[in-house]
Amino acid sequence: MDHQARVYDSVLDLLPTEENPSPLVRLNALAVPGSTLYAKLEWFNPFGSIKDRAAAEMVRQLQREGKLGRQADGSIRGIVEPTSGNTGISLAGIAAVQGFGMRAVVPSKVPAEKRVFLKLLGAKVDVVSDSLCPLPGTEDGTIGMAKTHARASADRYVMPNQYENLANVQAHINTTGPEIWRQSGGKVTHVFVSLGTCGTATGLSTYLKAKRAEIKVIAVQPSPGHDVPGLRNLSELGVSKLFAPELIDEILEIPHELAYRRAMDLARHEGLLAGPSSGLIYEGARRIAEREPVAFGVVICCDGAFKYAANLAAHLPDELAEAIE
Repeated sequence: MDHQARVYDSVLDLLPTEENPSPLVRLNALAVPGSTLYAKLEWFNPFGSIKDRAAAEMVRQLQREGKLGRQADGSIRGIVEPTSGNTGISLAGIAAVQGFGMRAVVPSKVPAEKRVFLKLLGAKVDVVSDSLCPLPGTEDGTIGMAKTHARASADRYVMPNQYENLANVQAHINTTGPEIWRQSGGKVTHVFVSLGTCGTATGLSTYLKAKRAEIKVIAVQPSPGHDVPGLRNLSELGVSKLFAPELIDEILEIPHELAYRRAMDLARHEGLLAGPSSGLIYEGARRIAEREPVAFGVVICCDGAFKYAANLAAHLPDELAEAIE
């Protein structure tokens, strides 16, 4: 592969690494005086989100263990995974390239655009009613169904389980952390993340605090009753085994309605087509920067706006609703 010429033998060569990082772009119009914030644009990854990192690492782990792909008897074992969309899309993209199957189990609240992308990449999609999930906004019901598929069809599917798999954390120790350290020239002072599986928060904090303990990792959570796909607040984190609160310097709760409005602000003032989780994280970073100087802050923009067109229009009716009528 040649990163300078941007010529590759496979789309998988585009997966992010320290030598091929996702972009870091300074915020200008939305800057807070006295602070410097950069957006890390994860939608530049080949399948459109930060979850490309965890998906690739989990697949590599399963392949090393001989649990995925062609088996000794000649059969091909694929993946089944509960997902709010992004991890499933990343896994489906990798599966499409490598030739094993992908079955995604999603909650019915997942944006229709994500379901389309899953099927476009060849994944089978099972939709679980939100009423089957014990907590609003969680995927507990999808996890149960995915585990059932993995048990009942062990010859056909293996479940990576992004909520418990330490490869999810390792992906950010191997890639996201080193990228930020190198891109900032070691000057990073703050990193702003969301909470979902918690692989990003735990992995980034593990790597960066080993570099310099004073680096602050700030987690931004949506207020209860939210509908921001893929995110959780503290009341919903029981499903994840990767949450390490001792590695988080502060957890900031932001009204979930601001996720969509701040995503629009990033588009209209910075030209950044960021998704709602990015909007929520930016709002958290903005509030911290107004409270105290942030010398070099990195806002993790988990994915782009492209998969949330209908959601954005519904949340911003005065500005966007007419666009889809």
